[in-house]
Amino acid sequence: MYKDKTDENIIGYLKEYSRESFGDIGKKLKLSESAVRRRVKNLVDSGTIKKFTVELGEENVTSAIVLISVDSTTDTSKVSLRLVKLEGVKTVYEITGQYDITVIISASNIAEINSTIDALRKIPGVVDTNTVIILKKVV
Repeated sequence: MYKDKTDENIIGYLKEYSRESFGDIGKKLKLSESAVRRRVKNLVDSGTIKKFTVELGEENVTSAIVLISVDSTTDTSKVSLRLVKLEGVKTVYEITGQYDITVIISASNIAEINSTIDALRKIPGVVDTNTVIILKKVV
């Protein structure tokens, strides 16, 4: 679907102020509420907007870094693609050094972190993991 400057502005408002009503966005862009609603529907239908989500503040999230070793006979990129699909996985990095992959996991509690770690350990090719829980972010 073709996106024009207005669609890009709507996406920008939704990214920055996700709770803003279509009417309020319309006022800022000099559009009617129904025009904004129609454009958002078209953006969703075309796949431009994949999903709407809530991002919790850091004080409400537990995060972990998981270092993963992949079996030398397994394609690391195939493991990475499976990791990206796991619930709670926010970022996957293929790295050099002792480990092959680093994964950042975020969840609302340690039990959910543990569940994700259990799932990633079951992925074929994963031979070892080293997990560190993030205590606090500095800066």
